[in-house]
Amino acid sequence: MGDLEQHISALPFWTGTLRLEPLLGGLSNVNFLATDATGAYVVRSGQDFAFHQVFRSREVMSARAAHAGGFSPEIVYNEPGLMVSRFIEGKVFTAADMRVNIERVARFMRHFHDEMPRLITGPAYLFWVFHVVRDYANALKGSSNPLTRRLPQLLAINEELEAAQIPLPIKFGHHDLLPANLIDDGARLWLIDFEYAGFGTAMFDLAGLSSNAGFDAAQSGALLAAYFDSPVSSLLLRSHAAMQCASLLREGLWALVSELHLSAPGADYNTYALDNFSRFDAALASYFATYPRN
Repeated sequence: MGDLEQHISALPFWTGTLRLEPLLGGLSNVNFLATDATGAYVVRSGQDFAFHQVFRSREVMSARAAHAGGFSPEIVYNEPGLMVSRFIEGKVFTAADMRVNIERVARFMRHFHDEMPRLITGPAYLFWVFHVVRDYANALKGSSNPLTRRLPQLLAINEELEAAQIPLPIKFGHHDLLPANLIDDGARLWLIDFEYAGFGTAMFDLAGLSSNAGFDAAQSGALLAAYFDSPVSSLLLRSHAAMQCASLLREGLWALVSELHLSAPGADYNTYALDNFSRFDAALASYFATYPRN
């Protein structure tokens, strides 16, 4: 048993025999399924990552607020670098699940965006993807990865995508809507993983849903119509398409920055970057084909 497992086993609230099983799939955290006499829990270990603008106190605050709103499992314990939440038994969503639950997910996220600002306490953290892209580009000045040769072009494109955004009310967003961060327990949806949660625009979550689940134009339109509960304007569609490109650009740069600083078990950050840049290039080509430059 390693030092981390020993530390987890010594936490004060376990009852009876504790069993720890690694949960695979994280690119920047170490997670375990912990089971004792009282039930099952998820133990999440991760430090502050200033290079990703990730701070664990913000994550815990957001997760507690999300639980208070009925969106997320209860946090039963936390200390610096460690958070324990109740385990939700259910189906972890895949991209295919997202595509057949568009209206349900849209309603869930609209409720989340509307309710969370009333529950958040403490500093009002902000997530604006176009600033994140610029910050990542600055952090990558010391990288030798060949992909960073594209940075001047990517920063210029980032400006164009930002200019395409339409004004929307400030909401509290999740900002990491991978399908696996949604769980269906058969009666309702649950949302997990609040590393990047903060105030911003709902458009990033809506674009993340579309890009991470591989939505086509019709599915993205259905998502927007269900979320806004109104006909979708051409300006809204353009803003969403531009934000999809931005979300993929941010993910590719996230991987390059992670390559400099992280070493999670089984993580291949360069391959992840290549995949996201390939998807970004395809999304950008589609965007400019639909919305040509002046």
